[in-house]
Amino acid sequence: MKKQSGGLTLGQKLSKLRKKKKVSLDELSAQTGLKTSHLEKIEAGKDFAPVSDILKISKVLTVDPNVFLKAEAGREQDLKKQRIQAFKKRESSYQYHVLTPEAKNKHIRAFRVSIPPRSEHPKVSYQHEGEEFIYVLKGEVEIKVGQTKYYLKKDEPFHFNSGIKHSLKNPGSKTTLLLVTVYTP
Repeated sequence: MKKQSGGLTLGQKLSKLRKKKKVSLDELSAQTGLKTSHLEKIEAGKDFAPVSDILKISKVLTVDPNVFLKAEAGREQDLKKQRIQAFKKRESSYQYHVLTPEAKNKHIRAFRVSIPPRSEHPKVSYQHEGEEFIYVLKGEVEIKVGQTKYYLKKDEPFHFNSGIKHSLKNPGSKTTLLLVTVYTP
């Protein structure tokens, strides 16, 4: 995760302030009503902290919520930039036809993807926060998610966590045509 204003991420600021105030994660959990595991993930930069959580944490640590909210606003800007970059990466691939060109900065985007016979998607594997839905319009596709391979044929859908590294391959003798919808928070 990128550094925010003041050089620290929201999680790093939380960890630093919590330790300075000598409040354990368990104590913070008990006083905010938030799960300890959620607080750990926020500190590690692996979980989102909604404003309501930030307000609870700020109250317990007796700090101005803006200490955290400024960092979270920076994180939102980073996520927005990442969504745009991922969109452009897909858009520039000759196998992608963007069905939602106005959605560069939106959470849901749709593509028509064609993969030539007996070919892998050109040296591209994706991993991005969110979810993905694939529907086979024509042909067949092998979808590798993590270490697991799934085989789909015409009219078969597939929905998965796109935070896991994934790639597409056409094992068939005809061009594969897919409808791919991507959701990123």
